Amino acid sequence: MAATIYGVRSFFLLAAIVILFSGRYGGATAATRGYIKYKDPKAGVEERVEDLLTRMTLPEKLGQMCQVDRFNFSFFPPATRHEIFTKYLIGIVLSNPYDTGASPSKRVVQVNTMQKLSLSTRLGIPLLYAIDAVHGHNTFINATIFPHNVGLGATRDPDLVKKIGAITALEVRATGIAQAFAPCVAVCRDPRWGRCYESYSEDPKVVNMMTESIMEGLQGNAPYVADFKTKLAGCAKHFVGDGGTVGGINENNTVADNATLFGIHMPPFEIAVKKGIASIMASYSSLNGVKMHANRAMITDYLKNTLKFQGFVISDWLGIDKITTPPRANYTYSIEASINAGIDMVSSLLFLLSLSRIDKLILEMLYI
Repeated sequence: MAATIYGVRSFFLLAAIVILFSGRYGGATAATRGYIKYKDPKAGVEERVEDLLTRMTLPEKLGQMCQVDRFNFSFFPPATRHEIFTKYLIGIVLSNPYDTGASPSKRVVQVNTMQKLSLSTRLGIPLLYAIDAVHGHNTFINATIFPHNVGLGATRDPDLVKKIGAITALEVRATGIAQAFAPCVAVCRDPRWGRCYESYSEDPKVVNMMTESIMEGLQGNAPYVADFKTKLAGCAKHFVGDGGTVGGINENNTVADNATLFGIHMPPFEIAVKKGIASIMASYSSLNGVKMHANRAMITDYLKNTLKFQGFVISDWLGIDKITTPPRANYTYSIEASINAGIDMVSSLLFLLSLSRIDKLILEMLYI
């Protein structure tokens, strides 16, 4: 391959979830169709991912970069849903925070139905289902609900937070979902910020302590998620500085010198990377005037190259749209800017991206 691949030399075992499901549910066996390395559970994860990548067409690669909202998807009739999966080869399905009220049994059926659609495609690559489980499995009926992060930070009890992470992971995995868009590791520096309740504290020392504990609960000990049945792939958010915006205005600009950035806002992400976080979500906000969804210096140069982050970077909901003012004023530019900045998971336009960049981000995705 022409490009150097992030995540090939060091990766978490949960990042093999796509490959492992493919081996279990992939259809024909090696005995009936010849040996297929990526479906062989005895082969190494790296070998299987590399083998799968060589078999993928460009549309299949681009499909792995796309995520759709389950709630909107549910309005289509079954035949149309099948067509969407077979035509666009979707990589991730998410349940948005407002997609509430489902019983665990109902949601399991929904997740399994979409998983079967994904497995019915040519290569049988399972989808990655993700959800906002930010204070317990909070969008499900009868789930265990915990206080938001601001309340947990006030306890100054990292052991309690670790247990909460473990319970959340267990309940999320019990409903067939492999990833949660948690933890939020923002450091809220202005109480006027409307999302301060998502921050453990204005004190970075408290946020750092709680980040380490919640990571151990959600994913297990680094460098991988040890138990596919009881642990999940986490997502540290929002990278970086969303708790320090001017005037506490949501999605505003954060003005920070190096001492502020690397002494207050960056350490929780550094801890998350060391603990093996599976993914990181970019912030809607800007850093010193640069939109985080288009900030190559932070996403690629620092997060991926300096910190050696091995997972994938995902955009926030409509975050790509908001690169321009007004949103979507130049969507072609926004897609190009975000992907080239280092965003891995978002719909893309083919002609804007190099094949080496596509291969690089697909490898990051397939490990998860």
